Amino acid sequence: MADLLRKPNGTHGKVHDITAQSANWGYVGFGLYHLEPGETASEPTNDREVILVLVEGKADISVDDQNFGELGDRMSVFERKSPHCVYAPNDSTWSAQATTKCTLAVCTAPGKGNYPARVIRDIEMVERGKGGNTRYIHPIAMEESDVADSLLVTEVFTPQGNWSSYPPHRHDEDNYPEMTYLEETYYHRLNPEQGFGFQRVFTEDGELDETMAVQSGDVVLVPKGHHPCGSPYGYEMYYLNVMAGPMRKWRFQNHPDHDWIYQRDSK
Repeated sequence: MADLLRKPNGTHGKVHDITAQSANWGYVGFGLYHLEPGETASEPTNDREVILVLVEGKADISVDDQNFGELGDRMSVFERKSPHCVYAPNDSTWSAQATTKCTLAVCTAPGKGNYPARVIRDIEMVERGKGGNTRYIHPIAMEESDVADSLLVTEVFTPQGNWSSYPPHRHDEDNYPEMTYLEETYYHRLNPEQGFGFQRVFTEDGELDETMAVQSGDVVLVPKGHHPCGSPYGYEMYYLNVMAGPMRKWRFQNHPDHDWIYQRDSK
């Protein structure tokens, strides 16, 4: 079995520390902190750029000698308010001091020094899909936003009983403009907390085919292949996506068996 499902390491402090090396790939890193009021976290970025996402709670955030003050506007991610985020370039140091209980995501990829530290917020929610495929997106740093060298970051709310990252699609070939190679992580949350969801990661040739039951706080790695998610009735699903590859563009192809769904719904 591929090591794609990563459980949190405890409930306090840095509970996820996924590096490109530990994921056995080349680009994406993902970390997650649970902090109590007054606690701090700080990391040098070295050769990587970082987008900090205040998933929940509030914190005072700085990058080097720039203090951006207290950020954060939701105490529960399921309030669906626009997230507050901070971009930190490579060769800098970010620090955060929690002013409330908070959950802080650390999204990383190779940096090139083209963008300054800045706050990212006022992100409009976008509805995507139809019927049982409807979900709601905060495009934190996708291709249309010129804010990063490598990182593509977005968060998705999937209503109970719905599907997401669906129809199944892949972005695992460096073949622009038809497709771009992008590694991806999914940080999952469920509401109510005791819920579960499903994610399948599979290639068309069957070389990789893993179906995982995900619980709140789990991270799923997507090194290649298709990667749809399902949320059972009674449980709303949230996930935070981090993508990166050799080109900061998101070009994908739907699974040929299931592309008819996209074609029907796009008419």
